[in-house]
Amino acid sequence: MGIFKLHNAAISFGKKEVLKEVSFSLKTREILGIFGRNGCGKSTLLKMIFGTLRNGSVKISIDGIILNASENISAERIAYLPQHSFLPKNSKVRDLIPIYFSEETKQDAIFNDALIAKLASKKVSELSLGQVRYLEVLLVGNLDHPFLMLDEPFSMIEPLYKIEIKNLLNKLKVEKGIIITDHYYQDVLDISSQNLLIKDGIGIPIKSKDDLKHLEYLSKNSI
Repeated sequence: MGIFKLHNAAISFGKKEVLKEVSFSLKTREILGIFGRNGCGKSTLLKMIFGTLRNGSVKISIDGIILNASENISAERIAYLPQHSFLPKNSKVRDLIPIYFSEETKQDAIFNDALIAKLASKKVSELSLGQVRYLEVLLVGNLDHPFLMLDEPFSMIEPLYKIEIKNLLNKLKVEKGIIITDHYYQDVLDISSQNLLIKDGIGIPIKSKDDLKHLEYLSKNSI
């Protein structure tokens, strides 16, 4: 079982402190939900962990070994799904799979997925938002990285594909530790084993929806 630890992440843009102190520990077989209002630094934090944003201060360890984000070592252990779609729109689904996986067994696992098998001959531009997001989660989730970060996987997609992505993530967590940021808090709470709210630059552990209300991320009238 792997253990990912984030130690005291902090970053400022000009005079504005976006993140002051965010820390957490995540094991494989766990899903961590990260909540926060727009501009609080959720996406910034994921980019810092992944190594594509090198401002600020971030210390990461996996199984007790400190990773040097400046050398993109973290990218070898952590797969990252960005907020915006990364798949080329004119490519067919079946042509994308060999780009990501050279092993036939891995390719077959994607091709034989019940939802993807029906879409193999279509171009990415012909897919719904939910179909694209499911495909992206499936591709990134089947990489060999022991940890996976997803930035807004549930945003603006059809309810059917929210269910399918949640089912997929529950399967993936058997071998991975997963970090999710999303404003669709209930979808995250449905599958997360621990949660964190970023407020005023600080990471605050969250145990329930009531905590999100108490800390004013949700209104007190939220259902």
